[in-house]
Amino acid sequence: MKIEKKSTTPSPEKSTSTTRSITIIGALFFIFGFVTWLNSVLIPYLKIACELDNFESYLVAFAFYIAYLVMAVPSGWVLKMIGFKKGMSAGLIVMAIGALMFIPAALTRTYFMFLLGLFVQGTGLAVLQTAANPYITILGPIESAAKRISIMGICNKVAGAIAPIVLGTIALKNTDELLGKLRTMNTAHKTEALNELANRVVIPYLIIMLVLIFLAVIVYYSSLPEIDTETEDKSVAAANENKKSIFQFPHLLLGTLAMFFYIGVEVIAGDTVISYGISLGFDSDTAKFFTTYTLIAMILGYLIGIITIPKYLSQQKALGISAILGAILSTGAIFTHGFISVLLIALLGLSNALVFPAIWPLALKGLGRFTKVGASFLIMAIAGGAILPLVYGYLADIISPQKAYFIVIPCYLYILFYSLKGHKLRNTNSFL
Repeated sequence: MKIEKKSTTPSPEKSTSTTRSITIIGALFFIFGFVTWLNSVLIPYLKIACELDNFESYLVAFAFYIAYLVMAVPSGWVLKMIGFKKGMSAGLIVMAIGALMFIPAALTRTYFMFLLGLFVQGTGLAVLQTAANPYITILGPIESAAKRISIMGICNKVAGAIAPIVLGTIALKNTDELLGKLRTMNTAHKTEALNELANRVVIPYLIIMLVLIFLAVIVYYSSLPEIDTETEDKSVAAANENKKSIFQFPHLLLGTLAMFFYIGVEVIAGDTVISYGISLGFDSDTAKFFTTYTLIAMILGYLIGIITIPKYLSQQKALGISAILGAILSTGAIFTHGFISVLLIALLGLSNALVFPAIWPLALKGLGRFTKVGASFLIMAIAGGAILPLVYGYLADIISPQKAYFIVIPCYLYILFYSLKGHKLRNTNSFL
């Protein structure tokens, strides 16, 4: 990876170009944040509309995030062929197709079709994030990458805070009253009521589809520059001289596992909190705001990162502090009750905020010509959002929704290990 620097002070033209690029990428982060965090409403919504148990309802997260595992490596190949900018535009088009699939899914109230639409959306996001995350990481100095990703995180989570309120207001309106009526309805009236409930998402997803297509066109014709990740700096090239495979970078492989655990706990914190609140007796009109609390906490964490990284806090230290705080908050949520327990789950957003921004630069550092493949590995790790929430849903069914949160504690402990030692391992002999 080679980025020419002729002086320590960037030219006005270069600064303007970088600011413009960051603005465009920020808009993309807003969009996939909006789409991603709609899942927190879709889980309880489809649980009612399609008559599901907890485990089945969390297939929403599974279908969405498993696409990252399936499509991340193909996404890397796509980016190699067409570049970052066209790759981002293609990702938006695929997401639009996934949104379109919600319309026949709703009209027929077919859960499998909903899941297929979510998988297609996840596929588009896999392409989009495989391009956008390394792009913003290497768009400036690696030492301040977490700061730039934190700015992107604010765009993402502001959208995520808005999304469940918007869709929740439409999809979950009067569902508590509806649940009471369903118990007394005959089969015909029950089917009619559930069909009407399912149809509530047709207009929102039609609008989402049109917005995604519009943005795809904007990105395609934008002035986003391509960044060369195939040519390495001399020092990076020398360090990688004898390396022929991505598997010779243990800090990336360990970082991939850290990303898997992190995405799992992030999705659990954001996507389960509404259902968890309902299980504690909160009505749906109140519970629909709980994911927004989580994302507001994440925005606060991002602001802390922007202010402190790298001037007062290194990316590695921010990661360690986040892991410790996550373990403490999740333990507290398990052993408290009512709104305090819900609030502690929501506050996991604060501990989660700087994990993603810190793992990316720590894991990609020194990869040089392996950067795009390394980015694909980190994107594959987003499949943690498919696997761990599903495990949570299974535990919620057989134990309780509250005790099921035990699953996140070992995840935070591994992230702590990566912050202390894992990111420093640069060759296979480091394991010995």
